[in-house]
Amino acid sequence: MKEYTNETKIRVRYGETDQMAYVYYGNYAQYFEVARVEWMRNLGLSYKELEAQGIMLPVLKLEVNYHKPGKYDDLLTIKTIVKKKPSVRIEFHFEIYNEQNELITTGFTSLVFIDMKRNRPTKAPKIVLDYFE
Repeated sequence: MKEYTNETKIRVRYGETDQMAYVYYGNYAQYFEVARVEWMRNLGLSYKELEAQGIMLPVLKLEVNYHKPGKYDDLLTIKTIVKKKPSVRIEFHFEIYNEQNELITTGFTSLVFIDMKRNRPTKAPKIVLDYFE
């Protein structure tokens, strides 16, 4: 299957760094979230619209692998990749590059589509599935 990708750029702010001016490790989860939201927006669907349709997407799994530090004021490029058609779950793979195009972080999140009325897992909405046709 074809990979479905999107790129998002984020500039590292001072408040996101530790005393060494490196990105604090916990902030990568937020970077992944920003990239996931932009991947969805690229589909023509926002999280806000998804929730208005009665669908939530909680995270089931988060994995982060640190290769090199991100640093204060770096402009990071986050590549978001979906490698397979979602069903009840959707899996996002992430690659973060610094301005020198060095791979600094990789990651993965698995999310589940939840019907908010029933509070139960549900199939991915048609607009998401149509994107993979």
